[in-house]
Amino acid sequence: MEKNYFYLGTSDDNKLIKIIRIAFGIICIAVAVFWVIFNMSYLNNSVTTWVTIIFLSGFGIYQIWSGLGYTRVFIEVEADLIRLKNNPVLPVKNIVSADIKNIEVYPLSIFIFVKSAKKIILRFGTTYPDIIDEVKDAVIIFSEKNTIPLEIIEEEL
Repeated sequence: MEKNYFYLGTSDDNKLIKIIRIAFGIICIAVAVFWVIFNMSYLNNSVTTWVTIIFLSGFGIYQIWSGLGYTRVFIEVEADLIRLKNNPVLPVKNIVSADIKNIEVYPLSIFIFVKSAKKIILRFGTTYPDIIDEVKDAVIIFSEKNTIPLEIIEEEL
């Protein structure tokens, strides 16, 4: 089985958008640093100012990461491994086929039950309906090749 990579986010990854995100992140961090440097006497008394500085710094870091491509959400299906990043901030989950107990496929989500008694949920939503069937097909082929029990559950929407 060849490697199937499915991008689960928006497709606005041209260079101009990346540069704008990085620049906006740098501006947010610069504004936070400006507030710390030029308003140091006021910062001792105000909790809301510190919350604002922390928020601006965190948002700026997130924008820079987004511009560099570290926040992409995706699913990658290989011969005996599923790599899943369904949250832009959390790290990639590597799910080996030997660790999977069973898989349940719903119309708008996929539940992967791992032998360690936890489940990993991939929710599609209705934003990108064209990618849902491709991901489902890749997961079905993955489960067949690795003899993992698979249940397709139809729900009334």
